[in-house]
Amino acid sequence: MLKWPDDKKSVQGLIEGPAGALQVDVDLPKDPPRGLVVIAHPHPQQGGTKDNKVVFMLGRAANEAGLAAVRFNFRGVGDSEGEYDDGVGEVDDVRAVRDWAVGASRLDLAALAGFSFGSAAALRVAATQSAPKLLTVGFPSAYFDNDVPRPDGRWLAIFGDADDVIDVSASIDALRALEPAVDVQILEGAGHFLHGRLTDLRKRAVSFLGEE
Repeated sequence: MLKWPDDKKSVQGLIEGPAGALQVDVDLPKDPPRGLVVIAHPHPQQGGTKDNKVVFMLGRAANEAGLAAVRFNFRGVGDSEGEYDDGVGEVDDVRAVRDWAVGASRLDLAALAGFSFGSAAALRVAATQSAPKLLTVGFPSAYFDNDVPRPDGRWLAIFGDADDVIDVSASIDALRALEPAVDVQILEGAGHFLHGRLTDLRKRAVSFLGEE
């Protein structure tokens, strides 16, 4: 099973998950990390993986902010064992990766992050077991029947206003109605996958994750 890297800048391997092995990538910053971020990928049945470009960019941003980036494949994706569980077991996958990473690294969890489906899974974990920060991209409020929970920690939610995958207006409205206020940031003209706007995403994520 995968061991936390002592000196290598990145490692890949398998950890024990609730439905079998989970495939995990760990990427370290140049200097010793001050914490870690767990990043969840888009929908497993729509081609989502840990190597999705938005997920990868969030990992890069975490490294630039001085944090270890932990990306993983949900159950049934890539080399991860198990089968798709309609978003229920996938929340357990996030918890398992978080628990492994914190235990193996002895670092504090700095943030949970996710893109699309992964952002909903990250939110469910943050809402029941607090995380200092939550970073979501393309968050689909419809997964919560528009009754979105508000975790205790700081929350940055990034949307493209030309998103044609989720009901972006409803999702933005749902988050803007929450208290305490969510930091909702809009990338004008950007679609769901933020084509041509990944640098902008990275800068915003670095700023958020880098703040103490």
